[in-house]
Amino acid sequence: MDRLSEAERWLKQALRDLDAAKSSLNGGYYEWACFQAQQAAEKALKALLHGLGVGVWGHSIVELLNVLKDKYNVDDLMTFARELDRHYIPTRYPNSFESGYPAIYYDAEVAERAIKAAEVILSWVREKLREIGLEN
Repeated sequence: MDRLSEAERWLKQALRDLDAAKSSLNGGYYEWACFQAQQAAEKALKALLHGLGVGVWGHSIVELLNVLKDKYNVDDLMTFARELDRHYIPTRYPNSFESGYPAIYYDAEVAERAIKAAEVILSWVREKLREIGLEN
């Protein structure tokens, strides 16, 4: 598969993950909204990296941005990346907390912040994809 097609696949899924995060927020599944927001940003960055012909592994948004920092100024995105990376594991596993389960540790405010962070990163990625001719 060529890099353009691969970038498009990753971006399409990133956009669906963002929509799913919003649906989870509206349904009161705040922990899932946070995880899905993290996934949306991760997949969007992987779309850009594929578009640039760079293959990567891993799930850390901070680390994915670090791969891009030689080509782009990513400093303004790091706060959003750290916010989202915090939601990768604790949103899914009860043993991330001393007691209870993930759902009781998340609320609408946290989910809204995560979605906002993902939207910022997706918007930035789409701008960069347009610059390299990969998105209209």
